[in-house]
Amino acid sequence: MAEGYMTDFPSELVKEGMVEVLVPKLSAFGVVPSDYAPSRAPVFYNPIMEFNRDLSVLVCRAYQRLVKREISICEPLTSQGVRGIRYAVEVEGVSRVLLSDINHHAYELAQFNVKRNNLQDKIVLKHCDANCVLNCNAAPKKRFDVVDIDPFGTPVPFLDSAFRALKNRGLIAVTATDLAPLCGVHAKACVRKYGGKPMRTEYCHELAIRLLAGCMVQVAARQDMGVRFLFSHSSDHYIRVYAQVGYGCQKADVSLKSVGYILHCFNCLHRETVRQLYGGLVCRVCGEKMDYAGPLWVGSINDESFVSSVFAENNMASFRGKVRLEKLLSLIKSEAEAPITYFVLDNVCKKVGLPAVSVQAFVAALHESGYNVVQTHFNTRGIKTDASAAVMQDTLKQLVVSRA
Repeated sequence: MAEGYMTDFPSELVKEGMVEVLVPKLSAFGVVPSDYAPSRAPVFYNPIMEFNRDLSVLVCRAYQRLVKREISICEPLTSQGVRGIRYAVEVEGVSRVLLSDINHHAYELAQFNVKRNNLQDKIVLKHCDANCVLNCNAAPKKRFDVVDIDPFGTPVPFLDSAFRALKNRGLIAVTATDLAPLCGVHAKACVRKYGGKPMRTEYCHELAIRLLAGCMVQVAARQDMGVRFLFSHSSDHYIRVYAQVGYGCQKADVSLKSVGYILHCFNCLHRETVRQLYGGLVCRVCGEKMDYAGPLWVGSINDESFVSSVFAENNMASFRGKVRLEKLLSLIKSEAEAPITYFVLDNVCKKVGLPAVSVQAFVAALHESGYNVVQTHFNTRGIKTDASAAVMQDTLKQLVVSRA
């Protein structure tokens, strides 16, 4: 209960960013922070996703500075409304925000939270299906600058209508929490939902982003839109992708040129990208049969200039997770131009039958040999490098021998 508003379930006020909102009292439903099941409470709320919402605010600020005009935002799966309310309060130059949820408990709670933060003039709230809201705003003069799709599970059912509701040069933000299909645990489900085959490798979280990105490109292309990926990350139990669209069949065709396949050899750890699959997949390094993932996005998943802008926005912010945000953004900025896929050092050590070494020592050894190498945000023991798998194994052997 809060200031005259009575929910028919236990609730509490929480402060997040610059706003205060009423949310379900998770402890009353036996929900712990690591529990992501939305059905435990009548309205879904995950305090761990504050980090995700902080990043979303930073990205929207950077995007607004990029386009240099007032922007409109739609979040059609708003739940209790905290993300959309934060957009309205914390992002400069937001002219209007449309929030919606089909759950009547969520709608009523979001309605209270909008009023509590005095945003009735800026936020419009609908009690409606997400695709219905997006399709009803697909006409040219109704479209949005930003559409944020943050569901529990796969975002695929909402992508088609989300792209239709975007202005030219608009920003689409997409979350996927169904990592089991995307990381290859349930491969058939991934093919059904995302149209691409996954692969269980040490870099499966990057593959997950690339499978989602490839799906987005193909959905956008059907509407004669090209896609430019500005920022992507894998955190906790989800992946998140931010992309800018460009109208026109030529832009769509250009985007489709960066949809292909990643080939992987489980024998020698070699990997490479191809546009099409031809004949038998034989490793050109060791001659063994290769596995593959795709079709998926094989282009850049982060724009270094845009990530730098997001980093600058974080420097000016005062979020609770500022230090963690800084570390993530720093890693993503450094790996933005790095080669596709990453190596987990422990796997390389296991392949050559040697004990694990420190990432810092291995990175220094590769640098001394003239190779480019950076650590990745995907895995604390992961690196991206232009050195081949064979070179990495030789470098590891030399490093262990030199320290014996």
